[in-house]
Amino acid sequence: MRAPFQEGDFPGPVKYGYLNVGRVEAGPPELVGRTVFSLYPHQTRFRVPAAAVTPVPDGVPPERAVLAGTVETALNALWDAPPRIGDRIAVVGAGAVGCSVAALLARYPGIRVQLVDIDPARAAVASALGVEFALPVQAVDDCDFVFHASATQSGLRRSLELLAPEGCVVDLSWYGDEPVTLPLGEFFHSRRLTLRSSQVGVVPPARRGRYTTGDRLALALDLLRDPVFDALVTGESDFDDLPRVMAEITAGRLPGLCHRIRYSSHRPGTAVPSADETPLESSCSPSPSGITS
Repeated sequence: MRAPFQEGDFPGPVKYGYLNVGRVEAGPPELVGRTVFSLYPHQTRFRVPAAAVTPVPDGVPPERAVLAGTVETALNALWDAPPRIGDRIAVVGAGAVGCSVAALLARYPGIRVQLVDIDPARAAVASALGVEFALPVQAVDDCDFVFHASATQSGLRRSLELLAPEGCVVDLSWYGDEPVTLPLGEFFHSRRLTLRSSQVGVVPPARRGRYTTGDRLALALDLLRDPVFDALVTGESDFDDLPRVMAEITAGRLPGLCHRIRYSSHRPGTAVPSADETPLESSCSPSPSGITS
């Protein structure tokens, strides 16, 4: 589960990050001057192979394009378990990934979508995305699909409880080395329930003949033309404030979904790239979000 271009190992020291949007300074002529998305640790300027960047489409602000990796994860989950018109769906866990799933589901006709979280404040985000909100004890059951993204045992258990007979939980969570205990005796077999994983590392088999991972990322960026995704950005800080910001997020004093980091105050110098590498000046990137289930 190493991030692209990661250096070091946990618990530290480690150079870790994920989502970046920047401007290409030098490299292939067709990319020079373009705004592109890439996966790279927090850094004001870096050099990557040209194949590691994806141009941001016209009409997608760079500030919103930082969500591309998160929306790509949500898109892959919907490919893993394609919703159908008339389905009843819950999304358990209103973090950045869960909210991205809910935002995409809100576009489907004739679907009932409910975003479920323990934090009542996430009701405002659900409203902005155009879906219903519920606390776990209030969530409506009889669901055809539940997309689980809380990364908690309690969230996964509640997801199973919300299913109708023959229903399916699609689990997007990463639990690390934490064991998870589930009630697979009670109603799991009698209702013929399904629990399946979704992971963005590969394109689902049903789409693999048509889409590469690069095609999927390009589609995610195109979906970000919709300004509704701005509701997922809940804060912004300068790069120099990153040590303080990361400490506050880790301690739970700075809750939110996507917290962007601005790199614009750091002006890069001159770079001489190799033929297959592209130096970038990063404009903004989200740090790990304070996600609750």
